[in-house]
Amino acid sequence: MIRFSLPGTGDVRQVPVFGCECKVCCQARVNVRRRRRPCCALLETPQGDLLIDAGLTDLAERFEQKGLNAILLTHYHVDHVQGLFHLRWGMGEKIPVYGPSDVQGYADLLKHPGILKFMPAAEPFQRFELSGIGVTPIPLQHSKPTYGYLLEYNNSLIAYLTDTVGLPEQTQIFLKQLLKERRIDLLVMDCSYPPQNTTPRNHNDLNMALEIHHSLRPCRTVLTHISHEMDLWLSDHPDSLPDHVQVARDDDDFLF
Repeated sequence: MIRFSLPGTGDVRQVPVFGCECKVCCQARVNVRRRRRPCCALLETPQGDLLIDAGLTDLAERFEQKGLNAILLTHYHVDHVQGLFHLRWGMGEKIPVYGPSDVQGYADLLKHPGILKFMPAAEPFQRFELSGIGVTPIPLQHSKPTYGYLLEYNNSLIAYLTDTVGLPEQTQIFLKQLLKERRIDLLVMDCSYPPQNTTPRNHNDLNMALEIHHSLRPCRTVLTHISHEMDLWLSDHPDSLPDHVQVARDDDDFLF
């Protein structure tokens, strides 16, 4: 059995947003459960822990006692790597870090990695194994080179697709071919914005997220990378999501 959890489900501003007095941000200041930390995921397996994205700034404290087998990065934007800046100056064994090809990386992470071991760029659509999990990187559409990840454990399949605005054609073709043979058990999907009248930039709105949900037909879809605007819209439209679609909260978890 493995545990898949979402320690953070927010966008780059997080919730509450600094200086914002909307009802969502005001609620989050007094109710911890309403807050959103930087978007990330964690797989806890019998062979060790696998972290997807490193935007949480307390990684050194979170993993000091139990260790961290490896880190998968979707991309090198600050809200997905900022936790590495402190972690890298730790002591002990190297921590492998996998991600897309991006020679710029972020700041001086690649130049001064410390205990982080940045592995050769993962190849798109090429499956490899980490901590007993089958990992397949799939390209997404974002302002930096970005991967989503298909995660396989026994007969379970998780698709983690953030940050993205829609899906590239090659990724759609790959997923449609995959779905001829099996079904996605859990789709974790970027949904930063409420429904928009025009195509958003860099991140899905609810229209696009639901379009992908209907196209891929997973057993369950969980929306993440949520902005305070999306939370505000949801508070005014509480019954707006179709069956088998839910909005994630920080620390939600799923067993497989």
